[in-house]
Amino acid sequence: MTRRTTRRRMLQDSFAMGMAVGLGAAKFGRAGESPNGKLNIGIIGAQGRGAANAQGVATENIAALCDVNDENLAKAGAAYPQAKKYSDWRELLQQKDLDAVVISTTDHTHALAGVWAMNRGLSVYCEKPLAHSVYEARTMQDKYKANKGRLATQMGTQIHATDNYRRVVELIQGGAIGPVREAHVWCSRQGLANGDRPAEAQTPPANLHWDLWLGPAPERPFHSSYLPGCMTWEQWWDFGNGCIGDMGSHLIDLPFWALRLGDPLTVQAEGSPLRKETYPEWLKVTWEHPARGDMPAMKLHWYDGIKRPESPPGHDLEQWGIGVLFVGDDGMLLADYGKRILLPEEKFKNYQPPAPTIPPSLGHYEEWIHAIKTGQPSLCNFEYSGKLVEHNLLGTVAFRTQSKLQWDAANLRATNCPEADKLIKREYRQGWVLDG
Repeated sequence: MTRRTTRRRMLQDSFAMGMAVGLGAAKFGRAGESPNGKLNIGIIGAQGRGAANAQGVATENIAALCDVNDENLAKAGAAYPQAKKYSDWRELLQQKDLDAVVISTTDHTHALAGVWAMNRGLSVYCEKPLAHSVYEARTMQDKYKANKGRLATQMGTQIHATDNYRRVVELIQGGAIGPVREAHVWCSRQGLANGDRPAEAQTPPANLHWDLWLGPAPERPFHSSYLPGCMTWEQWWDFGNGCIGDMGSHLIDLPFWALRLGDPLTVQAEGSPLRKETYPEWLKVTWEHPARGDMPAMKLHWYDGIKRPESPPGHDLEQWGIGVLFVGDDGMLLADYGKRILLPEEKFKNYQPPAPTIPPSLGHYEEWIHAIKTGQPSLCNFEYSGKLVEHNLLGTVAFRTQSKLQWDAANLRATNCPEADKLIKREYRQGWVLDG
């Protein structure tokens, strides 16, 4: 048993002992390095989402910080002066007293940092999307499943912890609108209008370690146009998967959960003209899903940019920037992050929803911390969220190959489209490996 596994077992055992005598998590005792029985957490990606995620777990001990931007690292260091500081996440993972890491880097480094961390016995919280390719998403699932009970994982889908999503899931699974044959999901975020790579090279700013920012991505010169924020760099295939990679993690999560979805049978996509380097200005994807348990076979549709599904009577979906529309045999359910409407409204005006059956969340971050200390799984663990991201990223593979994919999930391949292989499993720049 490794030192980290032993330390985690002491945390779990002492948590259980504290709960048994009524002390609760905040007061359990143990023999260990961190003060007050708190977890030692490393933060990989320290500003932007990284700063927000660090704040979300700041009830524990922030013991290490990493950022490829020296200015970001200095800002985080001022907030957590006790933490050791690194520019390279691979060096952070060598710090021996860590229990867990929070990964908030660019999408194309999420899976590498996550797999390396799990290989070292660390629990992992990772921003969405969990991976940059279908193969990476499957590897994150498999690595977690091989370590289930020894470490805890959570993807950054904060909306999964909300009451509204819980009530929608209960309505769908309780049969409020009957068997669901279709679900439509959309987001108004648009891709770049100009998808051409900048012609000129620029000198990276002195505070940015450009080679580390690129990480496993193909070599390319620095240009400032890549970096204004996630909604820019995620549009480049080398660094992200556009709107469906990002917002699909939040929005497709709802039908994935409510309809108990898993591997699709087929995936097809269309969009604005295919570009070599960047996500399209708009994209539509359709997945065909088989029947699962008490859920019938169904089709799931994604729309982004200027595209929307057909609006139901009395509701203009052009006024909804994001949303999910479930279409059942006995009605429809329209929802977003904060509201839900059963349709047609006249039919459901006296409808009494089922009593809540899904317990309230402890809180998105608290779920993960609780899972580390107790050994109980979090709701967005990598088995669930990895399958969700694997599913979503197949949409970009279908679009980029311009094919309707016949999906063989067991062998991780499109049986009718061998050219998809290089997108399902991407090559890395020399010196970078996934399973390190």
